[in-house]
Amino acid sequence: MGKRLREIFREDSSYKAFLLTLVISGLSYGIYKGMIDNYLAEIVTMGEFDRGLAEFFRELPGLLLVFILAVFYTYSAEKMYKIGAVIMLIGMGMLSVVTPTKLLVTLAICIHSLGEHIQLGMKNTLSLNYAKPGKGGAALGQQNSVNQIGTLAGYLIVISVFAAFAAYSPFKLFFAVSAVILAVAAVFAMRIKGESRPDETKRRFYFRRKFTKYYMLEVFYGARKQVFMTFGPYVLILFYGADAMIISILFAVTAVCSYVLAPFVGRLIDRIGYKPIMIADTLILVIVCFFYGFSHHLFPKQIAFIVCCVNYVLDSIISMASMASNVYVQDISDNTDEMRATISTGVSVNHLITILIALFGGWIWQSIGIETLFILSAVLGLANSAYAATIKVKKPAA
Repeated sequence: MGKRLREIFREDSSYKAFLLTLVISGLSYGIYKGMIDNYLAEIVTMGEFDRGLAEFFRELPGLLLVFILAVFYTYSAEKMYKIGAVIMLIGMGMLSVVTPTKLLVTLAICIHSLGEHIQLGMKNTLSLNYAKPGKGGAALGQQNSVNQIGTLAGYLIVISVFAAFAAYSPFKLFFAVSAVILAVAAVFAMRIKGESRPDETKRRFYFRRKFTKYYMLEVFYGARKQVFMTFGPYVLILFYGADAMIISILFAVTAVCSYVLAPFVGRLIDRIGYKPIMIADTLILVIVCFFYGFSHHLFPKQIAFIVCCVNYVLDSIISMASMASNVYVQDISDNTDEMRATISTGVSVNHLITILIALFGGWIWQSIGIETLFILSAVLGLANSAYAATIKVKKPAA
C-alpha cells in the first residue's frame, strides 16, 4: 500500500496526514450513517415527507457552500478542511445530547452537514493537488478507498454492538462515540501542512463559461444521487422493515465494494478517459432504478427486499464514476486554484437540484408512490449520459 501511494502522491505533500484523517472521519461517519436512518424513523418518528424535509435542511449547506467559501476566500484548502472538521464535531456532539425532537435533531444534522460539505470540495481538491502529474484519477480512487476503510469499520461496530443491545436502542451512545472519533480526526487534521492559497485577484464567485458542462453534469448527478442516498435506505426501513443492524450490514457491503473497486475505477478513468465513464455510469443506473422501484411488483416481498439490497450496492459502485467529473475539471482548468474554486462551486451547483429532490421526493413517494420517484431518477440519469456525450475531450499534446 505504501509503495502504491508513493507512486500516486507527491512526497513533498501532506498526503499521509490527509489520508489518515479520512480513515478516522470515515470511522465516525460509518457509525453515524449506520444508525441515523433508523434513529429518524424509530425514535424521532419521521415519515416519508418528514425525512425529505430533514434532508432538505441537511443539504442546504451544500447549496450555500459557494457563499460560505466566498467569505473565507483567502483561506487555503488545508485551512478550510480543518474548519470543516471542527464544525462536523460540533454537529455530532449536539446530536448525541439533544432531545430527539424533529427540530433539534434536524438542526444538529444541519450543523454536522455544514462541516461535511466544507470538507467535501476540499477533499477532491487536496487529492488532485497532492497527486503526481497524470495520477489525478488514481489519487481520487485512493481517497475513496481509504475513506471506505474507516467507514466499513464504523458499520462493523454498529453491526456487532447493535446485535447485542438492540433492545436498548443505543442510538445516542453511538452518536457520542462518533463525536469522540471526530475529535481525534480534527486533531490529526491540524497536522496537515501547506497553504494552497487562491489567487486573490480573481473573482470570489467563480463561474466560467468553459465549465458550463461540468455544472450541468453536477446538477444531474446531484439529483440521481439524492434519490438513493435519502430514500434508498428509507424504502428498506419503512417498506421492508429493515432494522439498524441490517442497514449497517448493507452499508458494510457497499463499503467493501467501494474499497476494492474505487482504485480500479480511478485507474480506469486515467486509462480510457473520463467521458466514457460518465456515459456508462448513468446507463447502468436505469436498470438499478427500475428494480429498486418495481421489485415489489415483480417478486415476493422477501425476494424483492434482496433485489433492492443488491441494487443499492450496485448504485454505490456506479456512483464512484462521479470522480470522472473532477478529473474533467482538472483537465480543462488553467491551474490548481481554478480547479479548487470550480470544484467547490460545483458542489453548490450540485445542490441546486439536490435540495429540491429532498424536499419533493418524500411528497412524491407519499402521494404517488416509490415507482415514480425512481423513474424520475432514471430519467435524470439518461439526461446525464446524453449531456456527457457532448463533452469535447482535449487532445494530448503531440
